[in-house]
Amino acid sequence: MSWQSTLSWENAQKRAKILQQIRDFFAERNVLEVETPSLSQATVTDVHLEGLSCRYNFLSDSPINQAIPLYLQTSPEFHMKRLLASGYGCIFQIAKAFRHEAFGKYHNPEFTLLEWYRINFDHFDLMAEVGELLKTTLHCAEPIKKTYQELFIEYTALDPLTASRDDLLTVISRNNKLSDWLVNEDDNDILLQFIFCEIIEPVIGQNEPCFVYNFPSSQASLAKLCPDDNRVAQRFECYYQGIELVNGFNELTSHETQVQRFQEDNKKRAVLSLPEKVIDENFISALSHGLPQCAGVALGVDRLIMLALKIEHIEQVITFPIGSA
Repeated sequence: MSWQSTLSWENAQKRAKILQQIRDFFAERNVLEVETPSLSQATVTDVHLEGLSCRYNFLSDSPINQAIPLYLQTSPEFHMKRLLASGYGCIFQIAKAFRHEAFGKYHNPEFTLLEWYRINFDHFDLMAEVGELLKTTLHCAEPIKKTYQELFIEYTALDPLTASRDDLLTVISRNNKLSDWLVNEDDNDILLQFIFCEIIEPVIGQNEPCFVYNFPSSQASLAKLCPDDNRVAQRFECYYQGIELVNGFNELTSHETQVQRFQEDNKKRAVLSLPEKVIDENFISALSHGLPQCAGVALGVDRLIMLALKIEHIEQVITFPIGSA
């Protein structure tokens, strides 16, 4: 283990320049930079996302001599939406986020996330703006857009919105990726995500960024459903040169629907023997007060910098990865 930084002085200067480009991009569009807490009294319910936590003794309503859990944010989303419900206009944030996932080529458990929200945008408006930011920072070609369904049909000859479990397993087997845990998997969403990650994701967005939109509604708990097809939701992701860069939504504004989706997450957690997560009541109260029509997106800054500098491992664009932090 070395005490020295894995980010060279040369690349640190290039990183700083990209961060300034991002801030200039939003300043030109009159989008305000904000800061929100890294710690929260609640965390996400998402079955596939785990936060990190710590203990704190000194809240006014804490039991005597008993610490309560606080959670490091997996993204600043809930706090930023509370700002929007409070009357803020369009906002962005460059924040530290924390996820309990394995350190690897594209992920450090503490990473930098760019998140922004645009009032009166839908997901198509926001995809266009994300594309402009990518062209500004990466000098890439004009992005393309395809639906989740179109990509599945193109690369697997299978419609993901009607496919049976047997259909999905057949595609996986045909691509020589079948294993025992997949054979025993009852959740079609898990099989769909496996096919997307292992078969589709590696081949899209090679020459230009590729936006994928209209994900199955079961994979988009924070997005509005598409009015013309409730099987899909107004969520998008963007892939470029093998890297998932972006996750965005035409944001759900109904607090009743949001509570229902969080409860469904916790039911799935129970089935998987995962701990139930407390629903963020401050966030739900903000939605109940009223969230304006908006679209929001999160972009992995470290991954963006990897692409801009043509670097192969995330540790080369951050100062101290988890192994030497």
